[in-house]
Amino acid sequence: MREPFRNEPFTDFTQSDAIAEFQAALRTVESQLGREYLLKIGSDFVETTTKRKSINPAEIKQTIGTVSQADAEHVHRAMLAAAAAFEQWKRVDPPARARVLYKAAAILRRRKHEFSAWLVYEAGKSWAEADGDTAEAIDFMEYYGREMERLSERQPLIPLSGEDNELLYIPLGVGIVIPPWNFPLAIMAGMTMAAVVAGNTVVLKPASPTAVIAAKFVELLEEAGLPDGVVNYLPGAGGEIGDYLVEHSLTRFICFTGSREVGVRINERAAAAKGDQRWIKRVIAEMGGKDTIIVSEDADLDLAAEAITASAFGYSGQKCSACSRAVVEESVYEAVLEKVVERTQALVMGNPAELSTMIGPVIDERAYMNILKYISIGKSEGTLVLGGQKGSSSGYFIEPTIIGDVAPYAQIAQEEIFGPVLAFIKAANFDAALDIANNTEYGLTGAVISRDRAKLEQARDQFHVGNLYFNRKCTGALVGVHPFGGFNMSGTDSKAGGRDYLLLLTQAKVIAERF
Repeated sequence: MREPFRNEPFTDFTQSDAIAEFQAALRTVESQLGREYLLKIGSDFVETTTKRKSINPAEIKQTIGTVSQADAEHVHRAMLAAAAAFEQWKRVDPPARARVLYKAAAILRRRKHEFSAWLVYEAGKSWAEADGDTAEAIDFMEYYGREMERLSERQPLIPLSGEDNELLYIPLGVGIVIPPWNFPLAIMAGMTMAAVVAGNTVVLKPASPTAVIAAKFVELLEEAGLPDGVVNYLPGAGGEIGDYLVEHSLTRFICFTGSREVGVRINERAAAAKGDQRWIKRVIAEMGGKDTIIVSEDADLDLAAEAITASAFGYSGQKCSACSRAVVEESVYEAVLEKVVERTQALVMGNPAELSTMIGPVIDERAYMNILKYISIGKSEGTLVLGGQKGSSSGYFIEPTIIGDVAPYAQIAQEEIFGPVLAFIKAANFDAALDIANNTEYGLTGAVISRDRAKLEQARDQFHVGNLYFNRKCTGALVGVHPFGGFNMSGTDSKAGGRDYLLLLTQAKVIAERF
């Protein structure tokens, strides 16, 4: 029997051997920078005239790779290749499909530092953030493999005398996977391989800023023995091919992680039947958040400050689960603010290729300009307490920024900024704090720091988010431990890394035979 699922351990970078191994991986990846990456459609590698350079957000003069870009014709070819591959792949026994995931996970585990180094260079992640991303990718494959094996077993039904009844979970067909750039290995691998292990085939459109990481993963899948056409690699501009992918008549489902605006558009476009389409398309979407940590007056204030700082500024706040609002009861507001400022000042901003770096760049120029715009707005809506300035001109660096005395319905308290900007909001009491926490259109993550059991139980009932944490940070969900997905405009509440996720990528078929 296969061992029970266990989360992949994180690397201890206080150990000299781990440091040396990671530095070696960085050198290996650096030697490979600047190469070209082609589309992969079925068994064919396709070079296009339109190309896009992927750059290092910490060193914007450094090219990570040059990636061919797909157009509508390539989309159609990829859809046909995926549809053809589906006819064979759907017939592969689920345990055999799971073994491909286990093989891919084993390869990724052996090359863990190498893939993490790609994340450092292309996504601007610190060593620890990159290591966590790679570990989560391994977790998704190990977990979903076991889940598919579980679903392939005989499912419990109420017995009926004289009949043999069976429930099977069968695949859907061709799916579109559109992952984000902020977890360009973990979420990309998780969505792709969940679809694959369920017996579907995939057209993968990676996020443009991190398309090289996706190309490296597709290479790994070939090494793991995944047949051609099961995953087709199709980088391209969303404005060029996004709608066509979603609307194509062969598209059976769309897995998306990204912004609210794009997610809503996908949902609208997918709802309309096109051509000879014979099904209602499924949309599995995670669309961001405006996440709050509440601090009660009875809380451990040092714990609160640590949780807020880590949640707000890990990966420069570029997580849908990041704390962008600290809502603090007024009696301890100044003390918590002071402690968060002290801890934030100790964060080291710099090139993520250096072990000492805690805060790296934001992903690209568009994000850079957008975050600076919100900082400007924040200065007019509250009091700039810390940061607010640009960092080194070598890349897209922005100082961790704290804005105090923000009103609950201020723009920076309502809109997703996706950067290192934290709004501090004062609450008259715990009831008011909960009202503020729930006053956004999102509902992804949240946390409460309190010693009062009655307040925690009240929050358990009234704090309306998909992932709620008590006395810890609101980031860092673990596969299988914290199935992840939110309410309202945070998405479809599809719990990635949970027992219901593969059900979204399959359909249940019941067979009854009378004897």
